[in-house]
Amino acid sequence: MSWPPPSRAALRLLAIANALEGVPRAEAARLAGMERQALRDAVLRFNAEGPEGLHDRRRPGRRERLSAGQQAALKAHILRGPRPERDGVSAFRLVDLCEHVERAYGVRYSVWGLSALLKRLGLSRQKTRPSHPKGDPAAQAAFKKAAPREASGYRG
Repeated sequence: MSWPPPSRAALRLLAIANALEGVPRAEAARLAGMERQALRDAVLRFNAEGPEGLHDRRRPGRRERLSAGQQAALKAHILRGPRPERDGVSAFRLVDLCEHVERAYGVRYSVWGLSALLKRLGLSRQKTRPSHPKGDPAAQAAFKKAAPREASGYRG
């Protein structure tokens, strides 16, 4: 049976515990798989923030290309959904959204980059079932009610 590797915070805590037990710092760091300087940094973070300070911090990474307001406007645009007369499509694709972002905000995204942005905004790439723009919901509901049980797949 294979165990998952311990978290880095747990290893830092183990190294600190070994050092407190009297193990030399170099040996305590080696047992936890780190350098002595990393153990020193972990001790400083532990003293300043407690056990929560031993967890990995979020790395800054690249700055977002769209501001928070632009992201909110993009999310609202997507949630409103496409209008065929305005957008020329009945369902948004990532390619269509890339073109919209470039036209509206002057920012160019790849399909993968926009997909990651949508995921961060809490949006899914799944699309609803398309409906014909000239479809009549009342006629569809009446058809569903009038359909015989055998034809509708009912096996009650």
